[in-house]
Amino acid sequence: MSGHSKYHNIKLRKGKADAQRGALFTKLSKEIIVAVRSGSPDPEANYRLKIAVEKARVSNMPQENIKRAIARASGQADAAEIEELRYEGYGPHGVAVVVDAATDNRNRSAGELRFLFSKHGGSLGETGSVGWMFDPVGVVELDPKGRSEEQLTEDVLVDGVEDLEYEESVSTVYTQPAALAAARDALRERGLAPSDVYLGMRAKTKVELRGAELSQALAFLEAVDEHEDVQRVFSNLDVSDAALAEVLA
Repeated sequence: MSGHSKYHNIKLRKGKADAQRGALFTKLSKEIIVAVRSGSPDPEANYRLKIAVEKARVSNMPQENIKRAIARASGQADAAEIEELRYEGYGPHGVAVVVDAATDNRNRSAGELRFLFSKHGGSLGETGSVGWMFDPVGVVELDPKGRSEEQLTEDVLVDGVEDLEYEESVSTVYTQPAALAAARDALRERGLAPSDVYLGMRAKTKVELRGAELSQALAFLEAVDEHEDVQRVFSNLDVSDAALAEVLA
């Protein structure tokens, strides 16, 4: 269990939401703004924006909020410049972490994230300090809808798919980065409904923690994930069901 999607599964199993409603909408708005500025303000002509808008709708974000975010990014409304940044470093007990953020103040974001890393016994590093420990991948998160692991494995066998991490609540399909869009469409044609689609990072090797050390690592990841500028968190933390059960007991 690793990466942003698997950490999200842990939060679901802990009975926690991704963030409070207002904070979630702020993150979704930033995702839409960044997507527009990377291409077209038309979702049908901008695949990244289309995914961001669909994600916002699934999260019950009001249509007016979605339109406002697109307008801001298109220069139709006043807005501070939002840029994408990537931070790298180590959390507690040597957990390697890559953080993707979207911010209108890089100095503030860097300072606050550096504080979070330090507060939890970690350290924010330089660009490339841990990135070499991860591979770029396409990620499709979806609800198995009652399918067994064997059934889902058969259903996700489409061009470009490289691996599947099965969870009853949210399973994760990994694709070749360039094949992400085509794989996502092929999965939908097979009756699967992706809840999130994005380019991510997957650890080449993983770190296993137990007991108090695992609790500390999860608390750190939660704090980083809930920062308003953070869009995704990727780590090399490997969490077994047995280890997680000990922590949640």
